[in-house]
Amino acid sequence: MQKIRKGDKVVVLTGKDKGRSGEVLQVLPKEDRAVVRGVNMVKRHQRQTQAQEAGIINKEASIHLSNLAIADPKDGKPTRVGFKIDGDKKVRVAKRSGVSIDG
Repeated sequence: MQKIRKGDKVVVLTGKDKGRSGEVLQVLPKEDRAVVRGVNMVKRHQRQTQAQEAGIINKEASIHLSNLAIADPKDGKPTRVGFKIDGDKKVRVAKRSGVSIDG
């Protein structure tokens, strides 16, 4: 079970976007990276296609998982992730407050 998953609210710990938070759009487990909404924006030159116009567009680039931390569901501050057996399910738990991250 991964500590950071698609849809999680995360906080950036280091880099140019330090302190910013956003939702994980995609996780790339083989590269240990994730794409976060509104974080690590880069400009890309776009060739014109039938669907879209040409020009320079802003899009999110991936960021390494070591530079991200889950936002605590209670106060939104960065927290580490632990696991707990709840009945017959393994659930993720915020170490900071002890609150379950999974629904």
